[in-house]
Amino acid sequence: MLQQRTLKSLTRAVGVGLHSGQRVEITLRPAQPDTGIVFRRVDLPQPVDIPISAMAVSDTRLASTLSNGDAKVHTVEHLMSACAGLGIDNLYVDITAEEVPILDGSAASFVFLLQSAGIELQNAPRRFIRITKPIEVREGQGATEKWARLDPYHGYKLSFEIDFDHPAVDTTGQRVEFDMSVHNYSRDIARARTFGFTKDVEMMRANGLALGGGLDNAIVMDDYKVLNAGGLRYDDEFVKHKILDAMGDLYILGKPLLAAYSAFRSGHALNNKLLRELLNRTDAWETVTFDNEKLAPRGFAQPARAW
Repeated sequence: MLQQRTLKSLTRAVGVGLHSGQRVEITLRPAQPDTGIVFRRVDLPQPVDIPISAMAVSDTRLASTLSNGDAKVHTVEHLMSACAGLGIDNLYVDITAEEVPILDGSAASFVFLLQSAGIELQNAPRRFIRITKPIEVREGQGATEKWARLDPYHGYKLSFEIDFDHPAVDTTGQRVEFDMSVHNYSRDIARARTFGFTKDVEMMRANGLALGGGLDNAIVMDDYKVLNAGGLRYDDEFVKHKILDAMGDLYILGKPLLAAYSAFRSGHALNNKLLRELLNRTDAWETVTFDNEKLAPRGFAQPARAW
């Protein structure tokens, strides 16, 4: 049986929120089978649980925000991406503010935290959403066109293309494909950092956003070049970060996908729109388990390798 996974022990991290600039502590704790991933706002007078769900996404401006009534948690996508990449099904995330810490701007720190806590197999079958018919969402036309799509695939594969008119981005790879069966998430995707432009950062800060952002947790560019002293971690780090974000956004569904995801200029909003379209199209997917691990797609049977 392909089993669900949680952590062997708890682990903690302290950082700042990318947009709020607030100090925040998160504690990642093991959870029982079929719990899913649950954010818990422990800073409130009465702690509030916010389970992940496509329908719980309440805001997609600059990040993915989950809500449960009045309680919210912002910028969940990098932690969710790490959980997707390592195959974590059940997890409590205790958080002391309303934004997940940005740490180094990638998912690498979350991968390290999860792996340092250890991954434990649980006595319950891992449930997948298997796509059986294509699902697509589109917005805009011509220069503003963007789209995201899910196709049937025995495994999990993501391809993404970006289109930025910027010298520093144009010299890098703008399309990448990542397949869980042949690539290594921790090595190939997790270290890609979020990125932004100095002119946008100045505007966001004037509006009370990006207060915790800087060269230590983002790739920052002026009109011509990357300003970070160390340069890029990957030749195609920009588009790889979009894959990282997409993996986090899609994992908010609550179950791993068996599908080929492809996208052009998509973002948090369109990724969530795709999930909602998926839930509406009950004829286009099914829930599956694997009693025999050998029948599962390659890359899912074994806990993800370390670096």
